Amino acid sequence: MLERFNQHLIESGLVPPNTRVLVGYSGGADSTCLLHLLTQCGVDVVAAHLHHGQRDEADDELARCQLFADTLNVPFIAGRADVPLIARQFRIGLEEAGRQARYSFFDQAALQSESSLIATAHTLSDHSETVLLHLARGTGLAGLAGIPERRDNLIRPLLSFRREETRAYCQDLELWFHDDPANSDVNFSRARIRHRVLPEIRALNPAADSAIARLANIVSEEDQFLNGMAAAALEQSDVPLNGDLGFLTLDAEIAIDQAKLLTLPPVLVKRGVRLLAEALGATLTYDQTLLLVAGLTAQPNGSITAEGGNVVMEWDGEVIHARSLQADDPFRFPLTVPGETLSEEFGWQFAAYESNSQAEMPSRTNLVQQFNPAAIKGSLYFRSAKPGEKIQPTGFSGRRLISDLLSEAGLTAIAKQRIPVLCDMVGPLWIPGVCPDERGRLSPGLKSALTIRFEASEGSTTEQRKILN
Repeated sequence: MLERFNQHLIESGLVPPNTRVLVGYSGGADSTCLLHLLTQCGVDVVAAHLHHGQRDEADDELARCQLFADTLNVPFIAGRADVPLIARQFRIGLEEAGRQARYSFFDQAALQSESSLIATAHTLSDHSETVLLHLARGTGLAGLAGIPERRDNLIRPLLSFRREETRAYCQDLELWFHDDPANSDVNFSRARIRHRVLPEIRALNPAADSAIARLANIVSEEDQFLNGMAAAALEQSDVPLNGDLGFLTLDAEIAIDQAKLLTLPPVLVKRGVRLLAEALGATLTYDQTLLLVAGLTAQPNGSITAEGGNVVMEWDGEVIHARSLQADDPFRFPLTVPGETLSEEFGWQFAAYESNSQAEMPSRTNLVQQFNPAAIKGSLYFRSAKPGEKIQPTGFSGRRLISDLLSEAGLTAIAKQRIPVLCDMVGPLWIPGVCPDERGRLSPGLKSALTIRFEASEGSTTEQRKILN
């Protein structure tokens, strides 16, 4: 098995040279086998073990795991989680609570140990169980694709090996491992699939695991292809929001031309609306997807809130508008003068510097404006807009409500929350992309001015939404 495993690492490129790998090490046969194999292949590994707080013997297992890691000269990181409490707090099953706790711990341990990759010991047998479990619960192609061998920094090097092989490897080399009683408890869904369903399928076809894996590979390829087609169609149907200030809300809202979307085959329309929700971190259920697609063709307008309540999908006969329902907190920060002030949270920045005064003023909606330094009172700062406050737009004799100006600029509700209002100690001085205040106007004969530029931060405009990748 070692020779086959090492060859698989070389051919797959799962672990690049000089890469530290954090191994999720439970002490079971699969993870014991994985940890030992990686060390034998010369991989720089760290073992991470999470105590789930469920069984009395878990304390002894943690100690035995650390001892085994020590014999391999492998650094060992231990963590503890109260999985039953997590299950109760979030109203989820013990299996799901344990999974969430493990991956959260692995992420933290990877940062702590400076590990670039996280390896879990999922096998071909786990792959089969996952596909069948998803099938039983009702799934689309993504669920039938099962467990991916690689996802971001997470790898599964044992995914082409059966559970019987990992167990035999440990037994042949007399490596210590333990069996989790939950793996035999048919009250858990996965154990029921493992001990009652798969044996019957293997009786029909001894190579059932390989056959299921082949199905998953085919489904995965076709699922990715269809997603690519749907994403390309969505990109062609994208309706820009907020004009030159579109970068304000790239992560929080998307608008799609409804008529263009509905020219697609129904299968791509369904995928398209699901991808819209997923791009904002939400999920449309099967029933919600059907309701939304039916509404697009039968109702002039309407809305559906995605599962979890954080994203709403609205349509009005012209556009489908997907937007986050999570309100942004009010903000206030000082402006660096001269210099740059970056907002990593929203993906934009200010640049302030002294320059020659321009003979002609830029348009009111320009994202670069010049101000008379003598007109600025006190330190500059920017904050979110406040209800009822006013500004005197350059060239106007009276003051206007900022809320009215934002609406006239065609900004969406999210953009209105996020647009920064530049202020001094007197009050608002500039709303980027909307208008500056009259009192900052350059006076005749002024040679030097304060120039302030508002723009997307470096990289934010080139990184497309996940949906358009």
